[in-house]
Amino acid sequence: MDTPWDAGAVVARARATARAGRTEERTRALGDALLADPQDHAVRRELALVLVASDRRDEALPLLRDEPRTGADGWAWAPDVLNAALERSDFPLAEGCAALFAQLRWGDSSEPAARSAVPLSVPKLRHDIDQMCHLRRLGVLGTEYSRVIDAYRSVHDRLAAKGPDAREPLDSDANRCLADTYNRLLHVRDTPRVARALSGRWDPATVEEQYLANAPGVVYVDDFLTAEALDELYRFCLESTVWFGNRYAHGRVGALMQDGFTCPLLMQIAEELRAALPRLIGSRYPLRQMWGFKCGPEVPADVTTHADFAAVNVNFWVTPDDANADERSGGLVVHDLDAPLSWGFDTYNGRQDLIRPFLQRRRARSMTIPYRQNRAVIFNSDLFHASDAVSFRPGYENLRINVTMLYGDREAEVHHPRLSGPGTTGVTPAWRSAAFTRAGRKGAPARASRGGG
Repeated sequence: MDTPWDAGAVVARARATARAGRTEERTRALGDALLADPQDHAVRRELALVLVASDRRDEALPLLRDEPRTGADGWAWAPDVLNAALERSDFPLAEGCAALFAQLRWGDSSEPAARSAVPLSVPKLRHDIDQMCHLRRLGVLGTEYSRVIDAYRSVHDRLAAKGPDAREPLDSDANRCLADTYNRLLHVRDTPRVARALSGRWDPATVEEQYLANAPGVVYVDDFLTAEALDELYRFCLESTVWFGNRYAHGRVGALMQDGFTCPLLMQIAEELRAALPRLIGSRYPLRQMWGFKCGPEVPADVTTHADFAAVNVNFWVTPDDANADERSGGLVVHDLDAPLSWGFDTYNGRQDLIRPFLQRRRARSMTIPYRQNRAVIFNSDLFHASDAVSFRPGYENLRINVTMLYGDREAEVHHPRLSGPGTTGVTPAWRSAAFTRAGRKGAPARASRGGG
């Protein structure tokens, strides 16, 4: 880039400009600078962020549409911006940035080549077919989508004939009919803030005391959200076509914050949690990542054992209880042992051949929290954990949906640190995923974990 790029400083200036009511003045100045040098990518990006901070996302979108073709570093700068907003706990700006980046990557103007990174798979096609049928019943999608759904079914059936785990790229000749709709933000449900997101039926002070006083740090609460917030969030998950992650076994699909799993209500929940739990989260642990997972109707137990990169994990479920065919299961299994700090992301997040022997050698004990709609499990994110066996009823609206919010960094955990003792030798130290390791920065939003939750 032609001018220095400091994501934190740019985010701070953009928010200060908006708060001071100087958006028009700053917009003109940056616009003049961009006219003088159209190749100044730093100016273009700052102008876009000033507009996003002033809730003028639609004006920011055209500025950045050509960024991957004209920017020297493509989208490499985008996670820095999102993380800088989260570091400042500027939840509205973070939501605006995440939604903007999702629109740029997955929206109407995105090209099939940019969306082909997510290959076709049998579970993803089945999910998308069911979701489009759901949206058509609601009247969100028109009757013209009948032909689109038929095309998806044809590709699904052909791929399923090769086996349940068959995958192929989007750009093959056999599935060009999907190119205009696959991995697209066809619809994102408008889900604004509500009067209050967290329910008053649980006591945050008691939750903090239970968590802080008892190692390893696990507590759960029922009636987590208000009825209004729960209903709105469930509908957001059902209706929003943001479920692009399909690299997960047993038919699970995921959605990341920067890929569209964001809305004002989700950010309100994250913000209210920070305020409600000042000793547990508070200003100590910024929100680092947020995601959702859908799975069902059947997932075996103990196939997703992993740890996460954060200090505190808030995981909650939104699908109605009557979707669960076994009220004793479907929840979360949490072990009382954390991942050694010397283990890298790909080790503690997926190496079952190392995780299971490690838990056995250390004689780890586990606790199982059964599934309940609107139940939240708040725990030390570095503890090994996994989804319990899932047995949910067939049907799109019965998919088990969990939402995860991750706060802070695992090496900064102070409440119950280093339960596993000294680091395990023989594993390359690298505590974060590749998304965190670009030189010159700390703490960009990470890719999703194995999805236990």
